[in-house]
Amino acid sequence: MWTCPKCGRALQRQNQSHYCGEKPKTVDEYIMAQPEECQQYLRQIRDALRAALPEAEERISWSMPTFWKKYNIIHFAAHKKHMGVYAGTEAVVEFGERLKDYKTSKGTIQFPYDKPLPLELIREIARWCYETGNHP
Repeated sequence: MWTCPKCGRALQRQNQSHYCGEKPKTVDEYIMAQPEECQQYLRQIRDALRAALPEAEERISWSMPTFWKKYNIIHFAAHKKHMGVYAGTEAVVEFGERLKDYKTSKGTIQFPYDKPLPLELIREIARWCYETGNHP
């Protein structure tokens, strides 16, 4: 067990990523709570998802920005070394060939900060998740 020196929360792993304090209630709060260098990537993904899913509602689910319409369609989140997009296992399989340059696992796609975000691909994945009903 490891105890966060900022919030005092006991966690499983040393330096485990978590929220200190109150969890964000809106996507804007989530973005503003992240390190400044991550915020531009979060905004780019958010804009791409808004374009792909104009009929969806933005909300926080599982402590992550989420696009929702009757169900969670897709989530995204900032991490220390990458942006995570959570599209579900079926999406990772469906787009596997186009995702071969990225780390994937169990419905998760990791986009490292040292590469440009493939925004068109992210839009396509989001639309596919919505249209097929395959969601995280």
